[in-house]
Amino acid sequence: MNSFKVIECPRDAMQGLHGFIPTADKIRYLNALLRVGFDTLDFGSFVSPRAIPQMRDTAEVLAGLDLSQTVTQLLAIVANVRGAEQAVTYPQIQYLGFPLSVSETFQLRNTNKTIEQAFAELQAIQNLCVASRKKLVVYLSMGFGNPYGDPYSPALIGQFTERLIKLGVTIIAPSDTVGSSTPDGIETLFGHLLEAFPSVEFGAHLHSRPDQVVDKVQAALRAGVRRIDGALLGLGGCPMAADDLTGNLPTEQVVDLLERAGVSLTIDQTRLAEALVLSAEILGSH
Repeated sequence: MNSFKVIECPRDAMQGLHGFIPTADKIRYLNALLRVGFDTLDFGSFVSPRAIPQMRDTAEVLAGLDLSQTVTQLLAIVANVRGAEQAVTYPQIQYLGFPLSVSETFQLRNTNKTIEQAFAELQAIQNLCVASRKKLVVYLSMGFGNPYGDPYSPALIGQFTERLIKLGVTIIAPSDTVGSSTPDGIETLFGHLLEAFPSVEFGAHLHSRPDQVVDKVQAALRAGVRRIDGALLGLGGCPMAADDLTGNLPTEQVVDLLERAGVSLTIDQTRLAEALVLSAEILGSH
């Protein structure tokens, strides 16, 4: 099989925790993750510390990371041009991630912007990325439906994709913000997108209950997805999800499923086991 990208998202796992994780602990944990062999580490965000207080030390954390012996690239989340202007100044960061909602209600609640205002921000951020030789990853929040009654369909995701392509975006990740995706919905959406837009790298950022993980990952694989986000132990996710059991895909389970399916990965199992212990120790106590 062709190369497959596993994206580990400790930022997503950490940002909703109530107790602040000390900067030194974040650095220790992220350095352990950098040794595992993931394609990309979604390690932090340059957003308002009032909105996401857990990530207020992202710049300090970045300064403490040992990138000398890792194949893993770094991704930072931004929510506006100001955050992007800060993120692009760091040569260690290869990717900027931006959450764009296909639900008008969620876009307003999440970023206090309309979808059209968010697209204007995206154009400016994409220009910054091009000038700084970085890549923009756009996460399509509410990519599998929403609880507000806002319009949703695979065709709508296709329309957003067309607009993003015109901006020069080449990596797009439909995101299951509230855990509403189903295996059929995952296979239908990605099957449509991968056929209609072969030049785009589509990623799956899914949330799931533990008993649904296998079916959702297998559905993404059947559709031809070659990029999946996860977080060790399934930590993190959206606070608006239907129940407390809904979280990120557990990366260790995703890796196991991929290897069983014959997908070639660069994961060091010993380092992965070490990182799992640290995840429970550092994040589990918060």
